[in-house]
Amino acid sequence: MGILGFLKSQFLCHLIICYVFIVSGLIVNLLQLCTLVLWPINKQFYRKVNCKLAYCISSQLVMLLEWWSGTECTIYTDQESYKQFGKESAIVVLNHNFEIDFLCGWTFCERFGVLGSAKVLAKKELAYVPLIGWMWYFLEIVFCTRKWEQDRITVVQSLNNLRDYPEKFWLLLHCEGTRFTEKKHEISMQVAEAKGLPKLKHHLLPRTKGFSITVQSLRNVVTAVYDSTLNFRNHENPTLLGVLNGKKYHADLCVRRIPLENIPEDEAECAAWLHQLYQEKDALQEDYYKTGKFPGTAIVPPRRPWSLVNCLFWTSLLLYPFFTFLVSMISGGSSVTLISFTLLLVAASVGVRWMIGVTEIDKGSNYGNNDAKRKQE
Repeated sequence: MGILGFLKSQFLCHLIICYVFIVSGLIVNLLQLCTLVLWPINKQFYRKVNCKLAYCISSQLVMLLEWWSGTECTIYTDQESYKQFGKESAIVVLNHNFEIDFLCGWTFCERFGVLGSAKVLAKKELAYVPLIGWMWYFLEIVFCTRKWEQDRITVVQSLNNLRDYPEKFWLLLHCEGTRFTEKKHEISMQVAEAKGLPKLKHHLLPRTKGFSITVQSLRNVVTAVYDSTLNFRNHENPTLLGVLNGKKYHADLCVRRIPLENIPEDEAECAAWLHQLYQEKDALQEDYYKTGKFPGTAIVPPRRPWSLVNCLFWTSLLLYPFFTFLVSMISGGSSVTLISFTLLLVAASVGVRWMIGVTEIDKGSNYGNNDAKRKQE
């Protein structure tokens, strides 16, 4: 490990990163709150402003993957599809196997200039997570409770609100509903057997209703579905903590562009189409484990500098008051000051680990468990 690698693993560096992210995020959230006055005056201007503000937060996390850890991101696709990326609104269907798959999805968006306007279909609880959840609220993210009887009306309404969105956007969907674990996979395959559906080896059964409603609601707005299957070379098991420590990973993303008109409009036919898609995704993963690569042309999209520029801007703006605060606390020398400083370090450490813990695999939803209970009843 070189000097730079050693520094990246030090707690003080993590403390500074966490401090800049939290404080800048709160500032951006406050600015987003102030933009609410623009909504009744000029809704489209409000949306454009919030895309820029949201980028200030989300790009800091992308910067950690792209520039801090130096993770390599290779896309396997065809040249015709590649030419369309970033030039159209699209639904991006991602597998949900890794702790940082959402971050790789955001990096995919960043490489093609749509990170600020990127959308997700997220569980409602995330709306209460500071910084990112609050940012999503102002960005008109689609929140759901995962109880379809309650969600159908609110999800359709939220999606319909995006029909006049002024920016190109990608809606990122994890159709499996939760991250893959062996336990969830076992339960999911029991459900597949009970429903007479083909079993999957590397994925959970996709949730079809949300996908079908999304396709129905966004027809003539989005022009394609990007079927995106992610894996990592050399059997790497990437984690957010590893990224924070500056560990370099090697991500491969197979992207197939499917024109939206090729997807059935009927809900039952659309559900069958999605199940077929996941069988194909399963076959892609199986081939990857055998060959170490996906089919298609390997392309490394160039990194854009703006995530790094944004992070350097906030760091330069906020570091002086941070170090001034530390120096004043330490130079005071009183026991109360030192205890307060220690508590600050502990709180920062807990805060970093809590924010990482929000996305850990074993803290996913009870998707498989709930389906199993219904099957037994």
